Amino acid sequence: RSMRLPRSDHFNGKTFFNPGEKSDRGLRDLIRWKLTSRAVPWPRRPAAPRLAPLMEPGPEGIVATWVGQSTFLLRTKAATLLTDPIFSEVAGPVPWAGSRRAAPPGVTFDATPRVDMVLLSHDHYDHCDLPSLRRLARRDDPLVLAPLGHRPLLSGAGLRRIIELDWWQSHACAPGVEVTLVPALHWCRRRPFATNIRLWGGFMVRAGGRLVYFAGDSGYAKGFFGEIGRRCGAPDLALIPIGAYEPRWFMKEAHMNPAEAVRVHLDVGAKRSLAMHWGTFQLADEGYEEPVRALEAALHAAGLAAADFCALAPGASAAA
Repeated sequence: RSMRLPRSDHFNGKTFFNPGEKSDRGLRDLIRWKLTSRAVPWPRRPAAPRLAPLMEPGPEGIVATWVGQSTFLLRTKAATLLTDPIFSEVAGPVPWAGSRRAAPPGVTFDATPRVDMVLLSHDHYDHCDLPSLRRLARRDDPLVLAPLGHRPLLSGAGLRRIIELDWWQSHACAPGVEVTLVPALHWCRRRPFATNIRLWGGFMVRAGGRLVYFAGDSGYAKGFFGEIGRRCGAPDLALIPIGAYEPRWFMKEAHMNPAEAVRVHLDVGAKRSLAMHWGTFQLADEGYEEPVRALEAALHAAGLAAADFCALAPGASAAA
């Protein structure tokens, strides 16, 4: 059944797409990758670290704490936001089918402060984890901001307060907190024959007197992220994915590599960036620590300091 949404430069009346870009890889490509994959084995899961107390935000500014994968806890004095929350052991449709967690959450669910808002970038299982969302719905009843098409899925998880946004649309969530959905180069699918029935994106968040860019999941294209920076402003802090990028022939259209992530940092004009989407679930062929090594090399090649774009340990925080 067609969505009752107006056609646009990224919606044809039935499905969403990236304007001017190739479509996502199909089943034949997926099978080819799986048959030829030479994935580097990851180490056994480390023991859960002894976690330090959460860094408290000051009167102005925002504190970002990396939980794992694309889950960041963003805290100001006025509000607490959570991006793409996943606390589950498996990213997949059922507990016995999917990618198993390689590192425990850097902040446990029970240690997570009351969440006022959830930012959901798209419907893939490692970003849209319904068990985690159900727990948040029961405990906190948060406001959820998501791209077009996600309302039925999220309502089914018990979430009541849902705002769907199209690219470049903004919503004033609370005093001093405004969120804008921005484009990303990605795709959506949770089941066969349901490709791109929901939109995807990243978010620009104005909170605590700061501008924070959460890139979601995205490939890289020249000029794409520069437009986001021009239209929304240069972020004080950017949260950018650096993992799940090998092999490039298969992953390039949907996942940037660390060198491209550094370009995003520069293109969008970020004052400081933090890495995400690495070291949590093995979703591609590169080794566990390879994204961090490649990020360090890319920063050096670009003449940037390590402090400009950090890969935090799970549970670690940075303030902006």
